[in-house]
Amino acid sequence: MDRRTLLAGMAGLPLLGTNSALAQDFPARDLLGVIQWGAGGATDLTVRAVTPHVEAALGQKIVLQNRTGGTGAIGLTYVHGQPADAYTLLFGAENPLLYRVLNISRLDYTDFYPVCLLARSVPVIVANKDKPWNSLKDLVADVRANPGRIRMAGTGPGGQAHVVSTMIASTGPFRHISVPFDGEGPGLTAIQGGHADWMAAGSGAVAEHVRAGRLKALAVFNDTPLASLPGVAPATADFPELGRLLPWGSFYGVWVKRDAPEAARNRLAEAFRTGAANPQFTQLMANNGNVVMNISGAEADAFLARWQSVTAWILQEAGAARTSPAELNIPRPS
Repeated sequence: MDRRTLLAGMAGLPLLGTNSALAQDFPARDLLGVIQWGAGGATDLTVRAVTPHVEAALGQKIVLQNRTGGTGAIGLTYVHGQPADAYTLLFGAENPLLYRVLNISRLDYTDFYPVCLLARSVPVIVANKDKPWNSLKDLVADVRANPGRIRMAGTGPGGQAHVVSTMIASTGPFRHISVPFDGEGPGLTAIQGGHADWMAAGSGAVAEHVRAGRLKALAVFNDTPLASLPGVAPATADFPELGRLLPWGSFYGVWVKRDAPEAARNRLAEAFRTGAANPQFTQLMANNGNVVMNISGAEADAFLARWQSVTAWILQEAGAARTSPAELNIPRPS
């Protein structure tokens, strides 16, 4: 058999070991990690806490970059526009699941593969330490007495503060001013400086501020207290009717483009699984009232679909959705 005949015959054979070879070779250089939100927020803090442990598992550096704006859509769109080689990671939170409902973007997490959902948090309603409010009931009463005058820091439509305030509005009138910031960190800084009055932010972002007395915690937006914030009442203490919507909260994770090579996706998932199991990371999450999730692939996709269903229909019932979830084939939660 001559060489050309041999090569022609080999062309029809499967390339055995291609995936395993790619998995061994990936990553061959530094990766870029794009964070949707600004420095100091819960997503940023979670990402920067886990990244050193992931780098150790990968054997390469992840260069972190905050790309803020557009309720996180700037960062997501940037990553979606990069090659599907798994070298550009998206570090994000829950917001993209509401982009289509709020007419922010046609992209959402269905266009990405969930490498790892790292952790989820419980929202905490915090205020400037000099405000007279000591509970969620106090805040709501003041907003109702002064409609359109009290300033809520937020991260834009679909952000945690927006959804929480929409839930509170289901109990009665709740008209306030929304002041957008590029992440929870800048929003919390604004509250401390008196440029906004209150905010619903992730427990991981607020815990140290509350312990240090820089912010006042009014309520844990949950149906039970948080061990990391002793003495702070759950929202249901003042508004039991919120119980039907709880528990609810944000989450933090890492994604790559859905069509990235399977071997590279698997290699990343393995490294992040190792990083998120590191005792230093899990202890930090516990101290901040976060729950480590550490799930990927189909399990993560199922969680994301459920979260999107529940939250999109909450917005629809409150009249806050721009496009009905039904039109987007987002099922009503059972």
